Amino acid sequence: MSSATTDRMPALYLSHGAPPLADDPVWTRELAQWSRELPTPRAILIVSAHWEEAPLTIGATTTRPLVYDFWGFPERYYTVRYPAPGAPQLAERVRALLGGSGLAIDEQPDRGLDHGAYVPLVEMYPEADVPVLQVSMPSLDPQELMRVGRALAPLRDEGVLLVGSGFFTHNLRALNSPDTPSWSVEFDDWGRRALDDGDLDSLLDFVNKAPAGRLAHPRTEHFAPLFVTLGTAADELDRQRSTIDGFWHGLAKRSVQFG
Repeated sequence: MSSATTDRMPALYLSHGAPPLADDPVWTRELAQWSRELPTPRAILIVSAHWEEAPLTIGATTTRPLVYDFWGFPERYYTVRYPAPGAPQLAERVRALLGGSGLAIDEQPDRGLDHGAYVPLVEMYPEADVPVLQVSMPSLDPQELMRVGRALAPLRDEGVLLVGSGFFTHNLRALNSPDTPSWSVEFDDWGRRALDDGDLDSLLDFVNKAPAGRLAHPRTEHFAPLFVTLGTAADELDRQRSTIDGFWHGLAKRSVQFG
C-alpha cells in the first residue's frame, strides 16, 4: 500500500449488504475498484447501521474480535477475520471534536467491528493495514446525525476516510419475488435525483418526500448513516457522484462519494 495521504479525504456512504453479498463477484469488484481510486487514508472512521447506541459511543481502539451480528448463516461467515489496527489517536480526536461541539460521548473498548463495517472493508482494504475506528449512531434522527457529521468533518483534512455504511433500500420482509420490487426502484431513482440535485431538505425528510419511503425503509437505520456522511460534506454537496448502483436481491446497492 502506498503512503497515507495528507490531502483532504472524500466522505463515503456505501451499501454494505448482508454477509453473503461478499460472494457477489460484481459487488466485490466494484468495492475493490472504488478503493483503488481513493487516496490512501491514514485511518478510517466508520458508522454502521448495525450499531445504535446513545450517547455516541466509541468502539475498540485496539484490534478486537469481530462482531458477527447475524444469525442462521453457514459457518464460513463466522470464520471471517479482519485484524485491522486500532486507532487510539483517532479516538482522541473524535472525543475532542464531539466534546467541542457539545455532544455526549461514551466508550465500549471491547466492541469490535460489526458486519456493517468489516464486510465492505474486507473488499476495499483486504490487507487490513489501515487503522479503523467504529462509532455508534446515537440516534436515527437525520438532523442529529448531520450534526455529528459536521463535528467530525475536520478529520477529512487529517487523512481520515469517513464512511457511513447502510443500505440504500432495506425491507427484507417485502422481498417476496425474484424480481426487483417497484418500491425499491422508485426510491433508488428518487434518492439518486435528490443527491444529484443536492436537495438536502428532501433527503432529510425522506420518509415523507420519497415515493414508498416507509416501504423502502420500514425502520430507517440503514439510510441513517447517509446523514453522517452528508454532515461531513455539507459544503460540497455539488461534488457528489454515485460510485455503485444496481440491485442485489431487490435491494438498491447505491453508494456515493463526496469530494
